[in-house]
Amino acid sequence: METSENTTNELIIRIEEKYSTMSKGQRRLADYVCSNYDKAVFLTAARLGEIVGVSESTVVRFATQLGYKGYPGFQKALEELVRNKLNSIQRMEVTYGRITQSEILQTVLQSDIEKIKLTLNSIDHKAFDLAIDTILDADKIYVIGIRSCAPLASFLSFYLNLVCENVTAVTTNSSSEIFEQLIRIGSNDVIIGISFPRYSMRTLKALEFASNRKAKVITLTDSVHSPMNLYSSCNLIARSDMASIVDSLVAPLSVINALIVALCMKKQKEVVTTLESLEEIWDEYQVYSGDELNPLNQPLSAAPEGGRERKSRKKEGDTDE
Repeated sequence: METSENTTNELIIRIEEKYSTMSKGQRRLADYVCSNYDKAVFLTAARLGEIVGVSESTVVRFATQLGYKGYPGFQKALEELVRNKLNSIQRMEVTYGRITQSEILQTVLQSDIEKIKLTLNSIDHKAFDLAIDTILDADKIYVIGIRSCAPLASFLSFYLNLVCENVTAVTTNSSSEIFEQLIRIGSNDVIIGISFPRYSMRTLKALEFASNRKAKVITLTDSVHSPMNLYSSCNLIARSDMASIVDSLVAPLSVINALIVALCMKKQKEVVTTLESLEEIWDEYQVYSGDELNPLNQPLSAAPEGGRERKSRKKEGDTDE
């Protein structure tokens, strides 16, 4: 049996262990799966059997012999293998091979809807509640996400800062900078790591660093088999798209929204006080300026006086009438 380079995972190990006891038809299935896992993942049992030249029942028996609950269980294991192994070019090739130009909008949006549904049906509610309590009990909160996960980390950090004190968005320009920002993390702190395939080694190392210093670790990732869970005491699982050049992170963002809402509900009085203070600051410093609503040709002097504009004129000797 030949296997593609760097494809060793639980599924491949099971196939290797059972290979010597397989029938000829099952061996053909094993060889095809190991060499063409990126194609096999999208095939039904009947279609896989047709390609290899065996019956659908042989395919199902093959999956059962490997220890999975029928073909659906085998296919989930195959998805884990593909999710970790496809590079960007392969993902693009698979995507372009499955949909036409006219189907893109409907297919992508429908896929995102499906990811949210799958996440809703499978997410661990106890883990979600534990994440809320862990964040509320922490002295300091660190959030890290790299590359395509960076916007998620930024979004979470922005709203956490409105709800909690001592929130640090870990910037990730270099590996050394990450550890410098985490140097004071300790047992009373929590770090939230966000990573989806292809998993970031820098995020993983940051979680390892925090775990070694006894900090609480919360992960937001796509699978219980994700390496991000190695150091985590609380795993939030959200489905992401595994076969596209663009990572689908709609479901993870929904989980982040739920986290923020839950935290706000737990700290309603503090959040209201913070927002009231911010509204005053925003108004005083014209963060959300009324000028944005003025026609482009309206003179600046016609805009409402306030904030920095009013203070500026006072410095020039003007007085309010």
